[in-house]
Amino acid sequence: MRRLLLSAFVLIGFAIPAMATDLIKVKTDKSVAEAMDALEAAVGNAGATVFARIDHRKGAESAGLEMDFAETLIFGNPKLGTPAMNADIRASLYLPLKVAAYAAPEGGVVLTYEDPAEMFDDLEIPADAEFVAKMQGALKKLTEAAAN
Repeated sequence: MRRLLLSAFVLIGFAIPAMATDLIKVKTDKSVAEAMDALEAAVGNAGATVFARIDHRKGAESAGLEMDFAETLIFGNPKLGTPAMNADIRASLYLPLKVAAYAAPEGGVVLTYEDPAEMFDDLEIPADAEFVAKMQGALKKLTEAAAN
């Protein structure tokens, strides 16, 4: 029994960091609102559509709760999303793309998104698909523009 518990702890210890590697973080000196304003502008300038901007702190306050500043931008471009969904319609569970901005526990603000190759890894979408690389490039470019 001890061996089984020890094995479980070891496996969990390796699984947690592996899950965290799916997320890409870009630090910024901007506030959450400033970073999201910049991201929203960059998305619009790139020709993509912003579907929603969610202010999680405002939502918490509406329920009488408190939380630090955190927002999520939901956006997409059918030129990238449609090929993913044509390859595997379950990609629609992950699209449109999302970027979160929040006050990091260690200080500053972080823009975070999931790597599309990892996001689709349980689907019938090859990690080296052209549209995956384009999504990765777009997310990198947009978050870096918003951070600077």
